[in-house]
Amino acid sequence: MNIKIAILPFLVILFISCQSNKKEKTIESQLKTDTFSSNKYSDLVALFKEWRAFEKPPLLDGAPDYTEQTFDRRLPKFKELQSELKSIDTTSWSIENQVDWMIVWAEMNGYDFNHQILKPWARDPAFYKSVWTDRSDVPAHEGPTHHGTTELWTFIFPLSKTERLKLIADLKVIAPLNAQAKKNLIGNARDLWVTGIRDIKFQSEVLTDLKTKDNIKNDVELVSAIDEAITSTNDLVKWLQDESKSKTGPSGIGKNNYTWHLQNVHLVPLTWDDEVMILNRELARAWSSLKLEEHNNRNLPELIDANSPEAYDKMADASAKSLINFLEQQDIVTVKPYFDPALREHLGKYVPKEQRNFFVIGEHYDPRPLYSHFYHWFELARMDNEPNKSEIRKGPLLYNIFDSRNEGTATAVEEMFMQAGLYDDSPRTKEIVYIMIAQRAARGLGSLYAHANEMTMEEAGGIHSEYTPRGWMKTEKELLIFEQHLYLRQPGYGTSYITGKYLLENTLADYARLLELQGKPFVLKDFFDTLNSIGNIPISLANWQMTGSKNNLKVITD
Repeated sequence: MNIKIAILPFLVILFISCQSNKKEKTIESQLKTDTFSSNKYSDLVALFKEWRAFEKPPLLDGAPDYTEQTFDRRLPKFKELQSELKSIDTTSWSIENQVDWMIVWAEMNGYDFNHQILKPWARDPAFYKSVWTDRSDVPAHEGPTHHGTTELWTFIFPLSKTERLKLIADLKVIAPLNAQAKKNLIGNARDLWVTGIRDIKFQSEVLTDLKTKDNIKNDVELVSAIDEAITSTNDLVKWLQDESKSKTGPSGIGKNNYTWHLQNVHLVPLTWDDEVMILNRELARAWSSLKLEEHNNRNLPELIDANSPEAYDKMADASAKSLINFLEQQDIVTVKPYFDPALREHLGKYVPKEQRNFFVIGEHYDPRPLYSHFYHWFELARMDNEPNKSEIRKGPLLYNIFDSRNEGTATAVEEMFMQAGLYDDSPRTKEIVYIMIAQRAARGLGSLYAHANEMTMEEAGGIHSEYTPRGWMKTEKELLIFEQHLYLRQPGYGTSYITGKYLLENTLADYARLLELQGKPFVLKDFFDTLNSIGNIPISLANWQMTGSKNNLKVITD
């Protein structure tokens, strides 16, 4: 038999298989290269600065350019930067510096993933939201965000001359960007498209309200810039509404892409299936713990919610004092002078019972579980007052890579502080903690099925709503839509609260076991202070730096 003839069908099948794999739109990456051209940490820092400068797109008509032609034109330069990173030999470096290399590697993977798979500029109308009224409680805005935003929360009114000119310049980006959006948005992701219209509509409302400020309404040039932005925004809304009628496709990225993104961008050493298992387990644990806690507390009086602004303000003040005192007096973490003011900026306000959403309901019974989650604001205050010494960790990581660290820690400390004794004076408050855990597990599960395209966003919201105890997610629909929309826009974010908590608990356990093997005492305050000093980086990297073991990263690096 002619061997060449026998092999030919196999080669044809192999070729077809390769072509099919390409159509699946999965990304492959390589951690190592055989050629090393550098072993200096200073070269990594220089490359990081060059990378960050490149990551900001050029301008088109005064707005960031997200056109396909520009991405294609810049691709060779990106590949060059990737190659330079891979050529750096880190084998003799400290773990801390190797961690920095991994951060840059993950960011470049994020750019690559966005370019090839997520494509928010083509699939996600909310990407073109330009006006932001509040600072995020994590290092950067949640979800894909363009590079020319107007951050209203950074302006102090009445405006100084410099700030006035800056605001006008920011606003002038909106019209050309919206015009570009109508060319770039060619995707067929129905849930992303339809729900994203809300974000653009709200922008028009914010801009209209901005015109009413005393020092703005008589400023002809500034009002003109605002009006131009409003007209452009309303025009984009109408276009989106017209186009939405033809959108019929799924919005999830699929299990394989989800897992790749989770591991190679967010450095979470789990798969889609792992996350389903963990969130199911946490949901069951939260429900069962809640019921056991309710049984234990059955002879205690029910918590009474604040029923007036005065009652709420009094409770909020007492709760803030209770949390800060607990952290300091029980040696949980080193309490910095900026902790108390950072918390007090976010104590909330009284909301009538019929208008309360999930978090506000619990906050009106006892704000401390939510204030524990506001560990977020301590971390942001630390970034402002004590920026990390590493140039790479000093500012927010790109592509929400910080989510396992920031959302995971904020969620984990709710239960950790409870277990350390925060609610010894109010056992019924422990019930709120378990309700919050259940809600985050349920909403994360919904987001997983939505990304697998096994559920629509509305169906995912059904899990979120139905599996939250006491019907607390059924009182106000806006929060439900906001959260599920965000998690569909940013893969991995909806699960990061629970999986980040899981990874932080593993880190605490690994850290404690290591000390025990060394015959050293475990001190909780040292653990949190060390975690804080490492910065807002993925928990998997924090684990590596705190324990010296890279085992938790094997699924990513092997």
